[in-house]
Amino acid sequence: MEIAASILSADFMDLRQSLKQVDSADFLHVDVMDGHFVPNLTFGPCVLQNLSQYTNTPLDIHLMVDNPTFGIELFKELKPAYITIHLESTPHLHKIIHYIKNLGFKAGVSLNPATPLNGLEYIIADLDLVLFMSVNPGFGGQKFLPLVLDKITHFKQKFPTYSGKIEVDGGINAKNALLLASCGANLLVVGSYLFNHENPTLALQELKRA
Repeated sequence: MEIAASILSADFMDLRQSLKQVDSADFLHVDVMDGHFVPNLTFGPCVLQNLSQYTNTPLDIHLMVDNPTFGIELFKELKPAYITIHLESTPHLHKIIHYIKNLGFKAGVSLNPATPLNGLEYIIADLDLVLFMSVNPGFGGQKFLPLVLDKITHFKQKFPTYSGKIEVDGGINAKNALLLASCGANLLVVGSYLFNHENPTLALQELKRA
């Protein structure tokens, strides 16, 4: 199992030390929120521009914004591994996914808990990642929604040839990580459970064994 440590739950008064605790994570997950698509504001690129001085962990940028093209422009200089946009945020999904890929990044699509899978049908072959939200996005520390387990199972049945990442974000801990792994998830975004753990390094090792 690969783990993306969500820096939304890190200590921003001591971000450098927080990142040291999760330096064996596969990715750093960056939740970009605009206060419109979701009811919260997070951070812009100026907060993250010096991350490369302290960590080599690739960035996994998740745009929870009304204008994903603007978000891509803001964050492209950080050279992330993945940029993920929400299916619900644009009527021009194909255009934006290919814009991301033409910039040289891997492209993903995220679905809110109640969003059906049908919108992926004509774009699935172009995706490097599908992100399933297991909470309603906007805030960290929410309770995991078990409905995502059935949703991932249905996704695997509907798109059997898909070979990209199946990522899950929201309320993940060591217990439900095992359930998600059994459904086919292979990349988990972990925030509160990881950064609030008394031993984040040990927690990360446990999650990787899911």
